[in-house]
Amino acid sequence: MIEKVHRRIVEIALEKKVAAGRKLRVDTTVVETNIHYPTDSSLLGDGVRVLTRVMKKVAEVAGEAGTRLRDRTHSIKLRVLAIARASRNQTESGKKKLKQAYVGLLQATSRVVGQAKKFSQEISEGIKRGNRKRLRKARRQLDEMIPRVQPVMRQARQRVLHGNTRAEGKLVSVSEPETEVIRKGKAKKPNEFGKLVKIQEVENQLITHYEVLEKRPADATLLIPSVQQHVQQFGRAPQAVTADPGFFSAANEAAAEELGVKRVSIPANGKPGKKRKEKQKKRWFRKLQKWRTGCEGRISLLKRRHGLQRSRYKGLCGMKRWVGLGVIADNVIHIGDHLAANEKA
Repeated sequence: MIEKVHRRIVEIALEKKVAAGRKLRVDTTVVETNIHYPTDSSLLGDGVRVLTRVMKKVAEVAGEAGTRLRDRTHSIKLRVLAIARASRNQTESGKKKLKQAYVGLLQATSRVVGQAKKFSQEISEGIKRGNRKRLRKARRQLDEMIPRVQPVMRQARQRVLHGNTRAEGKLVSVSEPETEVIRKGKAKKPNEFGKLVKIQEVENQLITHYEVLEKRPADATLLIPSVQQHVQQFGRAPQAVTADPGFFSAANEAAAEELGVKRVSIPANGKPGKKRKEKQKKRWFRKLQKWRTGCEGRISLLKRRHGLQRSRYKGLCGMKRWVGLGVIADNVIHIGDHLAANEKA
């Protein structure tokens, strides 16, 4: 629905001749999910808190039938605090205390997960009886959360007990499991937790297309699909395409030219050769690069004015909706400004 609204707004902008689509610039950014900074201990604490809360609701409905609830949230909270204190001490004694605290936390979490599995099984077998609607909902929540806590337990064991800090498929949130760890090379913020978003823009600051990417690809793989999207919207290829060095490849330049792009202004990665250096010194190349830097300003404005720094909606669908609403709001402002300026003229 949001994408349809965005497409219609772009169509209106083209009808009003706000943009001709002669130039295209593409960039990516990270929109963070609404989570706290992830550590294994805090994630285990989050998982235990959610599982215990659901089991308490089951106990309220079913009474003392079946497995009795044992609340371990207080002891686990104390272990999480002990880990936080021990992590500040970088001596051998501190490292030993940290390992011992993690072992205790993992054991306690494992018991809570085992208890949650029993609760789920007893609900399905009819041992725990009561309001069926509430029990079915509780079982669904338990079955959803248990597979999220278990990977956190595995990655904590791998990191703390076995020293493996590069385990694949790390989970960084039990409430937002789709969240990815993305490194964009920023000195102030080396790790960002969210989803990669592609923004493509034409003249007069009109965002013609955006995309929240489910899995982070290499930026270079996004250039040609962006040009194809532009051709679909405008009925022709842009005369010029520009992007940062992350989008560069010789194959991308050749493919863009085959689609009808006359000028491709993307600096090469690394040290350019003599021919490449001459091309990058040309006036049109440098002029397009100056225009490209405006895309970074557009992204900064989207984050400051329209809240794209962090998505307040949950899940991947929620993030797509949040980003779409921000882009639509920004487009409406710029279309209005352009039409107002034309009217005055």
